[in-house]
Amino acid sequence: MQLLSRFLNYFGEVKAELAKVTWPTQNQTMALTWLVIGVSLVVALYLGLLDALFQRLVEWLIGLKN
Repeated sequence: MQLLSRFLNYFGEVKAELAKVTWPTQNQTMALTWLVIGVSLVVALYLGLLDALFQRLVEWLIGLKN
């Protein structure tokens, strides 16, 4: 029975802690989601360009392409 009591106590504490959380508004969530998507696209483009540049550099250095 003590295990059940501890289990229920744990979830009671979880519920109490979640009630303390300051949740973002829907507008904040949408704005930050678009920010993450935008930054991800910029980083992907940057890394893709660097990859292409280094690929050409290595091919030129080892003479695979003229």
